[in-house]
Amino acid sequence: MEIKIAEFAGFCFGVKRAMDVAWKKLHENSGTAIYSLGPLIHNKQAVERYQQEGLKIADSVEEVEDGSVVIIRSHGVALSVYDELMSKNVEIIDATCPFVSKIQKIVSKDYAQGKAIIIVGDPQHPEVIGINGWCENGAVIIKELGDLDNMEWDKTKEYSVVVQTTMNSDGYESIQNKLEEMLPSVVFNNTICSATCERQEASRKLSEKVELMIVIGGLHSSNTRKLAQVCSNNCKTMHIETKDDLDVEEICSYSTIGITAGASTPEWIIEETVEYIKEADENRR
Repeated sequence: MEIKIAEFAGFCFGVKRAMDVAWKKLHENSGTAIYSLGPLIHNKQAVERYQQEGLKIADSVEEVEDGSVVIIRSHGVALSVYDELMSKNVEIIDATCPFVSKIQKIVSKDYAQGKAIIIVGDPQHPEVIGINGWCENGAVIIKELGDLDNMEWDKTKEYSVVVQTTMNSDGYESIQNKLEEMLPSVVFNNTICSATCERQEASRKLSEKVELMIVIGGLHSSNTRKLAQVCSNNCKTMHIETKDDLDVEEICSYSTIGITAGASTPEWIIEETVEYIKEADENRR
């Protein structure tokens, strides 16, 4: 069996930065409660490790203790959340991904100038929810091309378009083309993260050369699900969280296996999966 790993796989810059900041704070801590607003990343196994070190997960500002430490995860939050946190006299550690911060600044600036905001992305994703909070939750959110079919537009307005950092680039292009046809005055800001583009392209190329692709990452991770979609266009694809999700008999029926991983997948989970497959291959001989 030949195992190939995609050129770009695992933690992106923004996620690694957030995880490093949180880990450092947990080990410098002298007893103060440390929270993250929502799971630090979309990887259950990694989050559990941090919880074992003392990290508390708060689903809302109301759950945060006064005087505690609060880590804003890489997905970012709405502008109003900062005010809510400051009212509780907490130490704020802002680990928002710089790519997400860039989108927030674009939205805030354009909205202040009177432009209508369009966000291309998943309305349920925390990154999109946070971005919408920088224009008083007034954005039009488009998840897929079909969403445009029944939309009505105020064509007297100028529109500013931003994109969720983990959006599939092909999906965004089709939406952009349609919006160009529909709106007389629109500015497009292609804010898809470069790491997202690199991972998708590397995974696509690898999936064209192997019989099976294994995509490792949280089942609720947006960027990981998109990697699985990209790979499934070319070969059999499995989306797993850990090695325990693999069917040994099935994977051993393939002679070439490609592996990629989402931006929230720690290196140790990738390494465990590779070793597990190698041992399974050796044991069948």
